[in-house]
Amino acid sequence: MTTAFKDHFSAVASAYRAFRPGYPRELFEWLASAVPRRDAALDCGCGNGQATVALAPHFASVFGVDPGEEQIRHAASHPRVTYRVAAAEATGLPDGSVDLVVAAQALHWFDLDRFYPEVRRVARRGALFAAFTYGLLEVDERVDLVIARLYRETLRGHWPKERAHVDAAYRTLSFPFPEEAAPSFAITEEWTLEQLRGYLTTWSGVNEYRRRTGKDALAEIGPALVEAWGPGGTQHRIRWPLALRAGRVETS
Repeated sequence: MTTAFKDHFSAVASAYRAFRPGYPRELFEWLASAVPRRDAALDCGCGNGQATVALAPHFASVFGVDPGEEQIRHAASHPRVTYRVAAAEATGLPDGSVDLVVAAQALHWFDLDRFYPEVRRVARRGALFAAFTYGLLEVDERVDLVIARLYRETLRGHWPKERAHVDAAYRTLSFPFPEEAAPSFAITEEWTLEQLRGYLTTWSGVNEYRRRTGKDALAEIGPALVEAWGPGGTQHRIRWPLALRAGRVETS
């Protein structure tokens, strides 16, 4: 059964590239160490190419696929990276052509009944599949309280239903590959309040709230967030714990 592409991010593709946090270098070092060959990697639902480009130092070639033309248009370039507008369920890559398949903050959007056979098709013997996601950011008690109120109260009912899988650290999604133990990873950034606001504009719930109500959810929490954050120009360390599921692909 074909599932229509749910495009929650093309309208904010430029902001997505500018304000989404980068993944830790150690994550990609571990992924590369977990495969027997490093000829090619595939990033499914690659968005603006954050994970795609981060894989490039470790593999001879990296492919990034995303059904959103605007996301691909804004994707970061790299001489080892090739992008294509394509669904994760139908990448167009040859059979048995990649050593690693990843889905970075994207698995919850896929039609898994079609996606997992595609992973098996493109994977070489010994290949690894890894899906990782991050949920609510952590700053400090005061800021976290404001963000939690935005996330759970103001935006309640405005999140796509798939967001629940992120909150559950992907444990509610089927995963047909034998799982392997993996280290714990987290994203960290040193941000100003303006950078945080930019990141919040990329939330699908924020944009759906605006579409439905005509109101700006970030303006509504603005005074409370400014008070919690502190004086202008203040930077805070922001942390996003990563949830990672990795498994060895049994090829078809």
